[in-house]
Amino acid sequence: MHTQLARRFRPTAWAAIGLLSLNVSFAAEAPRDFQIVDGVAIYLGVVPAQIIQGHPKEHEERRMHGGVPASRYRHHLMVAPFDAASGRRIEDAQVTAAVTELGLASKRKTLEPMRIDDTVSYGNYFDIRSNGTYRIEVEIRRPGHAGPIKATFNHRHFAP
Repeated sequence: MHTQLARRFRPTAWAAIGLLSLNVSFAAEAPRDFQIVDGVAIYLGVVPAQIIQGHPKEHEERRMHGGVPASRYRHHLMVAPFDAASGRRIEDAQVTAAVTELGLASKRKTLEPMRIDDTVSYGNYFDIRSNGTYRIEVEIRRPGHAGPIKATFNHRHFAP
């Protein structure tokens, strides 16, 4: 009797274990766009540059970072840091980022301050050419703080 029950439920148990492991692997690969590191809440955004090209010519975002690049692979990387305890936006930082495709060299750039609607975020353009996972390393330096705050994000990119 017990062996018949075991035979009947064994495939179900293996299927449940398989689905559970599948969900865990998806969660491990899920894009991450928020972290708290050393008391700083860091939000990350990556959007195609073509979105910004859709703004009117007089819009301030069209002029940021020397203007919107023409490359179809250009993406606008943005970082918005906040003091995690108070919720205040950090507006006096120096921010850099490096974008690395798995197995290739990274390109580090300064993320320039962007003042839009009386708020400051930091951003710049990066080439993100192919589908896959990219590592984005963000470094934030604040006046009066000993060392940099470093955060690493995994960005899953889907090119059109």
